[in-house]
Amino acid sequence: MIKNIYIAGPLFNAHERNYLELIASELEANGYKCFLPHRDQSGIDETEMEGTNMSQATKDKIFNADLTALKNADLIVALMTGQDIDSGTAAEIGFTYANEKPIIAITAYERRFRNLFVDGMISKTINDVDELLSAISSISPKH
Repeated sequence: MIKNIYIAGPLFNAHERNYLELIASELEANGYKCFLPHRDQSGIDETEMEGTNMSQATKDKIFNADLTALKNADLIVALMTGQDIDSGTAAEIGFTYANEKPIIAITAYERRFRNLFVDGMISKTINDVDELLSAISSISPKH
């Protein structure tokens, strides 16, 4: 049964972060527990998150929190927009696929030719948030 969902996607601007938060809101309103990397970090000083120069200790905390959340997730929802798949999102997809967990990709109606290797790891591709609940109910974890 799918309960815990990791939400992956690019975090480079407010639009991307807002879209990811919209995904989390939809899922949480329907009883799922979500981990959203930019929202759900704990024990990190907010001032370190403002710039690009963060301490190694902060980088380690973020990495470990994300890795733990990926391990605990039953499924990931990945926002796959932009010129190419975000490198962090691609890594999260690869980790999830290697652990035999399902991956739902949201394209936001973007029409692009995607990296075929990463695309091959996707369990289901949808266009928008309103398709999420039916997509989740149509797949189940392999383990």
